[in-house]
Amino acid sequence: MADNKDETGQSAPRKRPSGLGRGLNALFGDVAAEAPVLASPGAARPATSAPAGDSVQHIAVGAIRPLPGQPRRHFDENAIAELADSIGTRGLLQPIIVRRAPGGEGYQLVAGERRWRAAQRAGLHQIPALVRELDDAATYEIALVENIQRQDLNAIEEASAYRKLIEDFGHSQEALAKLVGKSRSHVSNLMRLLDLPVEVQDLVGDGSLSMGHARALIGADGAEAIARRVVQEGLSVRTVEALVREAKGGGRKAPAESPSAAGGGRDPDIVAVERHLSELLGIGVAIHYAGGGKGALTLKFASLDQLDMICQRLSGESI
Repeated sequence: MADNKDETGQSAPRKRPSGLGRGLNALFGDVAAEAPVLASPGAARPATSAPAGDSVQHIAVGAIRPLPGQPRRHFDENAIAELADSIGTRGLLQPIIVRRAPGGEGYQLVAGERRWRAAQRAGLHQIPALVRELDDAATYEIALVENIQRQDLNAIEEASAYRKLIEDFGHSQEALAKLVGKSRSHVSNLMRLLDLPVEVQDLVGDGSLSMGHARALIGADGAEAIARRVVQEGLSVRTVEALVREAKGGGRKAPAESPSAAGGGRDPDIVAVERHLSELLGIGVAIHYAGGGKGALTLKFASLDQLDMICQRLSGESI
């Protein structure tokens, strides 16, 4: 039985479905049951010359360095402050994951940078860490999957991580899709966002621009100006699509799109929600609306790993 833990390690026992994908456990390895790994301010621990291996050690906070180029770039300072308050009260119960730093001096973070930052703010001198022997490819794989399963990455960060694994380590889009438990089209569509101008990418990254707006702007002339109008005027995705068509048509106003053209006779709002859920979950989503407020939502999966991911998202479970 695995515990469902939040960032501070508070757990509520939850039985995992048997026979499904193991997500992070498949990459991290199972942590053997040991003495409690509670770290709290003022806790005395032996000096840390921890041997590499799949075991939890107490390591000096100052001996750990962030992973260069890690997928997550933006950290919510308010959330870190709240986590630091919690750690200061209850300690850090869930270990971070580290590897030996290249060159052999100190350690390099693989997963858990937010916990590490909060532990520093809480005044901890040592924290529990799982020390693993990992090459660069495996390190970035774990960093990517951990952030995705915690839903900590914005679309641009996720897309950039995919590109790094493809360009630097030779992963295919299909292999990445299996690694993160999402569809190949999800990986492909996210990576297309990197073709947008940097200004537009920044608006996607900070949440000012939705995925739907961003996809409509890919390859558009004057994408930055249209993106600024979206933020200032609250334009809908359909309006943005019309503006893009108008720009491509040499200034001629695009004809209004009929509901039938938008979704084969379907309600365009239902089509938009369907597309949004599909992009959010990275799987096929179908909404069958019968009218009168009734209908059915279908989630499509291509493997048991994807089904496991869906179950985790719906239950709020984080591996």
